[in-house]
Amino acid sequence: MRSKPFIRTLFAALLLAAFAVAASAQTTQVNGTVKLRQADGTEVPVAGAQIDIYRTDIKGEYHTKTDKKGHYIHAGLPFIGTYTMIVSAPGARPTFATKMRFNASQDRDFLLQPGGGEKLTLEEVNKLDTGRGSAPGDPYDKNAQPPSESKEDKAKREEMERKIREVEAKNAEVLKSNEAVTGAFKAGNDALFAKPPRIDEAITHYRQGLTARPDEVALLTNLAEALRLRGDDRFNAAIKSTDNDAKLQGLEAAKKDWTESAATANRAVEVVKGASPTAEAASAAAFEQNKRAAYSVRALAMRRVASKVDQSQAAAALVANQEFMNAETDPAKKAKLQTETLQMLFDANASDLVQAEAQKMLAENPDNPDANRILGLALYATGDKAKYQQAANHLQRYVDKAPDTDQLKASTKEALEYLKTAENIKPEKAPARPARRRP
Repeated sequence: MRSKPFIRTLFAALLLAAFAVAASAQTTQVNGTVKLRQADGTEVPVAGAQIDIYRTDIKGEYHTKTDKKGHYIHAGLPFIGTYTMIVSAPGARPTFATKMRFNASQDRDFLLQPGGGEKLTLEEVNKLDTGRGSAPGDPYDKNAQPPSESKEDKAKREEMERKIREVEAKNAEVLKSNEAVTGAFKAGNDALFAKPPRIDEAITHYRQGLTARPDEVALLTNLAEALRLRGDDRFNAAIKSTDNDAKLQGLEAAKKDWTESAATANRAVEVVKGASPTAEAASAAAFEQNKRAAYSVRALAMRRVASKVDQSQAAAALVANQEFMNAETDPAKKAKLQTETLQMLFDANASDLVQAEAQKMLAENPDNPDANRILGLALYATGDKAKYQQAANHLQRYVDKAPDTDQLKASTKEALEYLKTAENIKPEKAPARPARRRP
């Protein structure tokens, strides 16, 4: 048995972005004012001054301008970077500051001297900075550091540098993990959705990815689906086998795959429930897609476990399928899932649960053919002759309402005929439904 096409498409489109750890998630900002010294010594704000920010530990650049009050701000700068800032404005001499970090203080004010409005490039600044040797910052930068520092300042600086190194090391690990996870996810999907699928290969790739990041929802979900599909294949091959030993081994292997599939899918759902979507639309959409896929895979895996591995798991399988139904917004798909869940409970021999869930469905629609059929068969399967009359009533309503194209209609008629002849049960007519009042 294979997943429905829309379900398989959903698994293929699972996104890692919603749960991956971003290497540059920590950001900061820089802000301040730019003023121009007048001939009389006064200082006035400079509107429209150009602020060019260059990251120098790796390539990166950012640009902004001052407002009417000479104030500027630039947010979203990587927390761990080293920066050079160049400031220029009409009627002023450009200035700059190098080797800056914005992790401790984000305030950077600049005082410009009168000039011709020239601009400096990063290359020019680098040459000027190298040429002045060990001199402190630009003479026109009010933020220039003094040539010496106290013991306390030195201790603070060294502690900050230590923390920065820790962040950089952690980010390097995250980047390596991202590469491993992304590669395993793609390779696994290529194998799983090949024609024909290479399920064993897909499982191997997903497992490798999970060694790098054990709680990656997309990998957990797709591994669970691959295990379920392999269990289906092994089960189908086993029941066709004429070798009794091979049949038993195949059935046990299928049960093992289904059990692991359910456990893996349950873990994916646990991670999803403990996570929060981001405000960004794309990430929020990826989160919802991963969440829906995790719920879907778990529901399918738990159906296999409850009906073919361990019938005591019927109640847990019902919860898993109900949560999947709650996540479904399409009424037609929701109704289909409800019928499939009821059939799963019947296959798991969970008579009490079948009766309770079927009655809920019939309360909404007494003519629901599937609810009548499954409830009728479940009542008959109890072996309690006191329930045979109800069983016959529901089976008759199914036969009356189900289309002739329904493949289960013929076998259901046989069960109904047995109740009529062997048990002398005559189906009762359904009570008339009260007419709806016109508004």
